[in-house]
Amino acid sequence: MRAAFMGLSLFALSAPALAEADDVIVVTASRIAEDRNATSAPVAVLGADEIERLGAHHAAEALDRLPGVFVHRGNGVEHLTAVRSAVLTGGAGAGSFLYLQDGIGLRAPGFANINGLMEAPDGLAGQIEVIRGPGGPAYGSNALHGLINVITPEPSTAGSLVELEAGSFGRGRIRASAGGDTGFGSAFGGFTLRREDGWRDDASLTQFTTLGRIDGTLGDTNWSLRGSLVDIDQETATFVRGFEAYRDEAASKLNADPEAFRNVSAARASLHLDRAFSEFWSGELVVYGRSNAMDFRLHFLPSEALERTEHTSLGFQSALTWQNESTRAVFGVDGDFTNGALFEFQDRPTLGPFVQGLHYDYEVDATVLAAFTQLRHAVTDTLTLEGGVRVENTHYDYDNSAPDGAVGRYLRPADRDDDFTTVAPSLGLTWQISDAVQLFSRAARGVRAPQTAELYRLQPGQQIEGIEAEALDSLEAGMRYETGRARVELVGFAMDKRNVFFRDADGLNVTDGETRHQGVELDLAVELSHTLTAALSGTWAEHEYSFDRPVANASEVIVDGARLDTAPEWLWNARLLWTPTPRTEVEGEWVHVGEYFANAANTATYEGHDILNLRGAYAFTDQVEIFGAIRNLTDERYAERADFAFGTYRYFPGEPRGVSVGLRISR
Repeated sequence: MRAAFMGLSLFALSAPALAEADDVIVVTASRIAEDRNATSAPVAVLGADEIERLGAHHAAEALDRLPGVFVHRGNGVEHLTAVRSAVLTGGAGAGSFLYLQDGIGLRAPGFANINGLMEAPDGLAGQIEVIRGPGGPAYGSNALHGLINVITPEPSTAGSLVELEAGSFGRGRIRASAGGDTGFGSAFGGFTLRREDGWRDDASLTQFTTLGRIDGTLGDTNWSLRGSLVDIDQETATFVRGFEAYRDEAASKLNADPEAFRNVSAARASLHLDRAFSEFWSGELVVYGRSNAMDFRLHFLPSEALERTEHTSLGFQSALTWQNESTRAVFGVDGDFTNGALFEFQDRPTLGPFVQGLHYDYEVDATVLAAFTQLRHAVTDTLTLEGGVRVENTHYDYDNSAPDGAVGRYLRPADRDDDFTTVAPSLGLTWQISDAVQLFSRAARGVRAPQTAELYRLQPGQQIEGIEAEALDSLEAGMRYETGRARVELVGFAMDKRNVFFRDADGLNVTDGETRHQGVELDLAVELSHTLTAALSGTWAEHEYSFDRPVANASEVIVDGARLDTAPEWLWNARLLWTPTPRTEVEGEWVHVGEYFANAANTATYEGHDILNLRGAYAFTDQVEIFGAIRNLTDERYAERADFAFGTYRYFPGEPRGVSVGLRISR
């Protein structure tokens, strides 16, 4: 298998250059539109054509096609994310990745959710960009392991479409959008409505997403007004338990907690302004508002308490840019002002430390202010240096509405204020050694201020004073090769993270963990012929603990050098796209997840899996097209997530073979 992996890489490097490769414009690395190869940050891109071809039923289906990314699909819209990391859960997962829409956080800093992508309008996206590793000076807290930016379509080129799809497990989807010039400017509007019964018992989902954008000019100022709304009503299927229980299809369908649910609403609006003041100076300003709310049954705890979280925000992003032929300097100030609340109540009778009644009831006013600068300078025609730094202050004003003190396993701090200041520098270079080959390297720090739930949703014996901001120091180097027939990006990275927050096997919050991460990523696409294109995204990585943590539960003792659980060494996604006629396309996909440990002590394992998917489309005319997919073609019995806890294996079983067909009308 490794020989095949390397063979395809060598083929790409030897492919003849017959034409110049198309430029890919990205905005995520610096918040300024530029060629993907202009930055030392590794940016992976899903374009509009690929997003449409996929017709993803879950964000994981799209993002797992990218190097360094591994998203575990849960029930409905639920998921756990890895970007240059193990799949992170609980507090470790919340806030370790920054999820954006047009460069603005889907959630406020300090109020992250491990299922953060569920609030993204990815089904209507014009492009999705992913930075692996720290986000750089343009982004602050939560851009630790990486960031995912969902970008709305350009109205002037979006066109119009209506799409209908039906499939296995009671799935149905409607998608409609329209874009073009109006009397007020160029406008885009669209919505998706998704409904599924779920393949497991009591696991239905209804998801509605709408997105709008209008662009125009006022004098010398370009403006863009954008908004989105996401509403989710989900019944949740929980773990199945027992060694390799996922292999039993009947057992996999069972839902041990049919009352589990997740209801979510998220709304965002933003106004984007940019203007050139002179030949060298320009400025950008974004003002935005967001509102997020979620009702959730904590089905993974014996309490099965009801939790309600909500927050509303106002914020701004600003940048002043000076640029000439060889140098670009950016100076910016950002601010985010949020009011959030958390309420948790247990209806069930007391179970040991899980006491009946009120657990938490508090509000937090959060203020995040940051200043940053970025500099890029062309030292020669082929060598460019870039660097920058971001200084950010996070202030929390916490107001407790429940009685202070400990009740069972719940500790409610008295009213208080907390401040955290983080510094995130970066330094990088790109060296264009020929028309086809570029070398690049980057050193950067990612930061993560403590989340409000980590500070104020405590356990007896824990003190807020011991909780510090997480920091991840990253060093990476790579090569890009690009011609008309092939594109290759090969990157090696090494990262150290400190002040890691997670929950150990004794159920206690750890605030001073340390981990290290190293690996190699490959992103490759090759035109084998005029009708056949191959693509491969591959990752080899090791993720390890770099500290000791003794616990009473011997099966979860952490020792320095042990592998992080849920961290496969090998991941790859290989595709072959065949277009035998201008109106026909067929894509085969092979998804490989390698073996990984299911617990921190490295005594329980999951063997990994291989999944094959098949997609196709046929256009009757330029406007009418049918499409379809067979997911899990061989009906493999596998686990989307494997875990060992409380003395037993538990799994989120993978979906069996499913078929979907659809009709698309566009112009």
